[in-house]
Amino acid sequence: MVNNILKKIFLVLAGGLAVVTAEAQDPQFTQFYANQIYLNPAFAGSVRCPRISMNSRFQWTGISGNYRTYAVSYDQHFDALQGGIGIRMMRDEAGTNTITSHNFAVSYSYLIKLSRKASLRLAAEVGILQRSLDVGKLTFGDQIDDRYGFIYATQEVFDNDEKVMIDFAAGAVLYNQIFYGGAAIHHITQPNEGFLGASALPFKLTTHFGAMIPLGKRRKYSGDLFISPNVLFMLQQSFYQLNIGLYAGKGPIVGGIWYRNNDSFIALFGLQRDTWRIGYSYDVTISRLTNRTAGSHEISLGLKIPCRQPMRRFRTVRCPSF
Repeated sequence: MVNNILKKIFLVLAGGLAVVTAEAQDPQFTQFYANQIYLNPAFAGSVRCPRISMNSRFQWTGISGNYRTYAVSYDQHFDALQGGIGIRMMRDEAGTNTITSHNFAVSYSYLIKLSRKASLRLAAEVGILQRSLDVGKLTFGDQIDDRYGFIYATQEVFDNDEKVMIDFAAGAVLYNQIFYGGAAIHHITQPNEGFLGASALPFKLTTHFGAMIPLGKRRKYSGDLFISPNVLFMLQQSFYQLNIGLYAGKGPIVGGIWYRNNDSFIALFGLQRDTWRIGYSYDVTISRLTNRTAGSHEISLGLKIPCRQPMRRFRTVRCPSF
């Protein structure tokens, strides 16, 4: 009995410390190109016509806590602004809604034509980040009775169970007809996200690059077979993520396989047409948590609204939609 109580105390203290003081990692999507302006604000307006993207991620479904993330975004290019405007919203739920985050951001990307074949997009983003803590779902050491377990009311007092922060980001994407690559920095001002005391939200640095290589007889992007190797690297304080993978497609069918750190393999399947796309991916955990997480599921939907094409040439970023 005593050993069980001690274990409960340790878990409670460790969990409470993580919730109240830890500097968390931003939510990440496996289908990062299905949520492009969350990955890098410089993608705003990169397909010219209005675009709507929706993503739902259900992480580690075998572990209690219900880690879920939902995102929706809209972006479009405007000739009068010489660039694109993007709007995105996200909701993240952690620990059965013990911590809930909402993010709303607006971005602007400026288009620079470097040559006949190469273009550069530079972007800035400003947003509002809101986080709330449901104190009633936390447990503390002073609630424990040696014999009967959790029976007391806690004497812990929280001065603040909600944080609202102004957040800034910037990014760049360089591309031509085959290759593309970019970098982004989020949380430039490192706003204070702590519920008890100060806790700066760490910078998040992102780099990504890849290529769209047609393999069909005509060597064009008209439904022929293509492959697209890609690399993604993210760093946020001591957390890092390295994704190495390959997309392949023929007509409306797209598939992909990825390796992420020493954590998981990822399989993806998608269908896409000129005006819509739908994708599903599954993360197979290969770390020590393999048998307990039950993996992670992600679904993406996208709509592209047809618009009048300009008389002058407009170069879009040719990269995967998933």
